[in-house]
Formats: sequence, C-alpha cells, structure tokens
Amino acid sequence: MKQHRGVVYGKNGVIAASQPLAVSCGLKMLMEGGSFADAALAASAVLCVTEPHNSHLGGDGFALVYEAGSGTVTALNGAGKAPMSATPEALKTGIPTRGTAAAAVPGLPHLWCVMHDRWGLLSRERCLEPAIQYAREGYPAGTRTAAAFAGSSALWTEFPTTLSTLTGSSSLPHAGSTLLQPDLAETLEALAVQGVDGFYRGTVAKAIASACAQTGGYISVNDLADHRTQVLNPLATQYRDVVVYGQPPSSQGHILLQELNILEQFDAKAMGHNSAELIHLMVEAKKLAFADRWRYLGDPAFVDVPISTLLSKDYARIRAAGIDMRRANHSASAGEVPHDTTYFCVADREGNAISFIQSVFWGYGSGAMVPGTGILLNNRMTSFSLDPQHPNALAPGKRPVHTLNTWLVTREQHGHSRLEAVGGTPGADYQVQTNFQMISNIVDFGMNPQEAIEAPRWQHGEGVRTDAETEFLAIEDRVGEDVVNRLKELGHHTQQLSAYGHGSTVQCIVRPQGANCFMAGSDLRADGHAAGF
Repeated sequence: MKQHRGVVYGKNGVIAASQPLAVSCGLKMLMEGGSFADAALAASAVLCVTEPHNSHLGGDGFALVYEAGSGTVTALNGAGKAPMSATPEALKTGIPTRGTAAAAVPGLPHLWCVMHDRWGLLSRERCLEPAIQYAREGYPAGTRTAAAFAGSSALWTEFPTTLSTLTGSSSLPHAGSTLLQPDLAETLEALAVQGVDGFYRGTVAKAIASACAQTGGYISVNDLADHRTQVLNPLATQYRDVVVYGQPPSSQGHILLQELNILEQFDAKAMGHNSAELIHLMVEAKKLAFADRWRYLGDPAFVDVPISTLLSKDYARIRAAGIDMRRANHSASAGEVPHDTTYFCVADREGNAISFIQSVFWGYGSGAMVPGTGILLNNRMTSFSLDPQHPNALAPGKRPVHTLNTWLVTREQHGHSRLEAVGGTPGADYQVQTNFQMISNIVDFGMNPQEAIEAPRWQHGEGVRTDAETEFLAIEDRVGEDVVNRLKELGHHTQQLSAYGHGSTVQCIVRPQGANCFMAGSDLRADGHAAGF
C-alpha cells in the first residue's frame, strides 16, 4: 500500500497530534528535558486554545500512562459528574443540547494537575506558557479551524458572545486569521500558579457557578470543589501475543477489548487485510460489543457493570459462535451474563508514554462561555438517559457514559512488559471501531504506524441504529468495488466514503522490536503531524 507520509523516527521522544502548534509545543517540552507528562500538558492546553470546536477547559479528558521502569499502566478518568442539583425531576422535560444546563462538571484541568503532579519534571508554569502566549497574543487559524467556525453559523446566532470570546472578533475567521482569547490566558495563568485551586476554587469557580445560576445551569461551587480525577487500573486483555489496555467505565473502552477478543477466535491474517470476509467479521463483532454497551454500561459507582464477564475469553467464544459468516446480522442483541474530540500521544526519552483524549462532546460543547474566564463549557449531560431503568440514567453526582477512550499495547519481553504501541482517535462511537482496525493492522498485519493509519477504513452504524432499514456500513472507496459488492451480497447496507473521507483522525506511536527508538505516525485526515528528535 502506498504511504503518503513518512514514518517519524525519534530516539529521545516523539509526539503525534491533530494540530501543528500543539505538536511543536509538546516537542519543545521534550527537548528541554521534560517528561511525557510535561509534553502532554503543553499539548493539551494548546489544543484547547487552537481547537475549541473539539476541546476546552470546560470539557473532559481520559488518559492511559505507561511507565517504562515498572512496566505498569495507569488509567486516568477525567470525566466530570452531573451536578448535584441536576435531578431527573429538574430535567423531566428533557436535557437541552446547548446552554449551561447541558454542562456537567469540567474534568480536564483537574486531570492536568493530577498527571503533572505525579509525572511532571518541568514546572507547571513552563508547560502552560505556550498556551497562555497563544491565547493572549493570538494564533493563526488553520483551514479546518476556520471551516469549523464557518460550519457553526447557527450556533453563533444563538451564542454571539461565544464567537467573539473564542476569536477576539465578531466576524467569522478565515484561514490565517489571528484569533485572540485574553480571558482564557488569565484563567490558564491561574491554573499555572495555583494548580487545582486556580480552577475549582476561588474566582474561576465562582464565575462558573454564577454563570450557570444566571442562565439555568446546575454547576455549583460545591460541585467544582468536590470534583476528583479517578486514578484507576486499566482494563486489559491478551490479544494474540500482546496485551491491549483500555479505559475502564465510565468509558466505553471495554467495547474495543471485546471486539479484539471476538476477532481473536478467527485467523484474521489468513482472511487478508480489508477483505470482504474480514470486514464482515469485524463489523459483526462490533455489533455484538455495542449491544452489550447499551445494556450494561454506566457509572460503576451507580450500576454493576459486569466487566470481568464481558472481557472473558469464554464469553468471547460464545459471542463469536453467534456470528454468521454468510450473512449480516441486523438485530444484534446483548449477551446474557451471570459527537467532537481531539486525541494525541507522547513518548519520552525514558520510554514512558501517554495516550490522551479530550473533548467538549458536541462541536463547541454547550456553546456557552463563562463570562470573564474564556472557558467554553461542555454539553456532556446530553449523553445521559432519562429512562430510570437505563444503566446510564441521569442521577446527581453520576458520571455519564463516555465515548472517549484510548488504547495502549505492551508485549512481554524477558519478564518485563515492554511498550509496543499507543494510539487513539476522535470520532464518538466510531472511536472503538477505528481503534479496532488500527490494532489489527499493527498486530495481525505488521504495519508500521503510518501504514496502519493510512489504510482504508470502514465505519458501521450510528449509535443504536441497528435495524435493517437504518444501519449502514460506510467504506472508503480505496477498499475496492469487488469487496464492496461482496459485502452487499452478505447483506450489508453499504455507503461510499471518499478516499480519505472517514471521520476519525488517528495518532499513533510504535516502539519497534529490537530497536531503541520510536516510530510515530499522524493521520492525513487532520491538520496535525508527528514529530520527534
């Protein structure tokens, strides 16, 4: 397969992200002797400034961290909870999609501080300096950033001050326009100096609570002060000769591991990369894993999520036996057991790595800014169900189910878990489907990270749309007409995507066996790139 971008090799550190300025700032931290955590903090903050349609300080984040010295992997859940006053009774007429009432407690800034306090080497002020500078002095809008603003014109009619706060102008930006966010610079400075208290207590916290109280939102100063990042053991499964790690609930990371467990029951390599047979099998595995998500997934502090059973090999064999290799299943059911985002990854000179994803949920989140702070709030509350019997039913203090998930792969070598690969993508429910294809590309077909990223992709369905009339299997046209025709014969409702029209934008780092370096790749479906030194 022809590669359009070369693989980036780096011995002392690499980073791959969807936005060039974030890559540059993260790389700079690594070159100054910083750790993966320093680079991640710098890149994450710059992404909030330069990609507000994808993530912001008022959003959430998740991460997986690999520590080279011990070979251990740690999961960070930076999801915010529903405010304590956001009861089903208060929202009985429905959860709004925009405005402060749609906002859960922001979790990203707290995750930054936990991550940096634990693994950072440089000062917090140094790591946040680039984002502060871009917010105060301005940054040039890229083509996709300008297109995102232009594509949200209806939102600016409803929230005109949001446009001016994110750009420094009442006019839509064009590519190359300088965008200014001086209020955001002040908030980032407060975080740099005060840490958690600079956001979750004091002036900023009072401003968030006041804005919500005045506009029908629910977040209070107590909700903010009580927020904590969860530091957890990751989910893990053995897939062939590697171990794949994923995010535990309330993330949907278990879907990826279930998909891999089902695929492991078959000889993927013998089927051939992107053959009709393999795509059919992977789509059917996806359907079964998603059916389990809808039935079982919720905040484990509120519902019993049967993760050990869902990830067991016995359960995978039972689910795999239900796949008909001759026909698509249009009514996948759960087994019986006893919308926008940005992603990046970093590895440092010590061999440590992080897989990091952050979001405000829909494009520009709630659309609501907190006056005087430059903070754009998420609309994560909209992912709750108002059905009291649903595992993701709304309850005060409950974390909503998240599409956000990341992955990380290790290989046992001389009694030590050695980093093999780390990666992820935005894409809502398509995240776990794209990650599924990426891991198979690398593990089953031996692709380098750029090859795996550029390979043609498919995406199935949309949320719970699993009936024969509404489901679809969209495939990039590079797969080939014969494969598409065979999938139609198997009963799939196919749609054609352009050559690189898939919505996910993958970033990936691989540590090749027998080499003391990293290989990094970045999706040409986004503006970013990979870099190393």
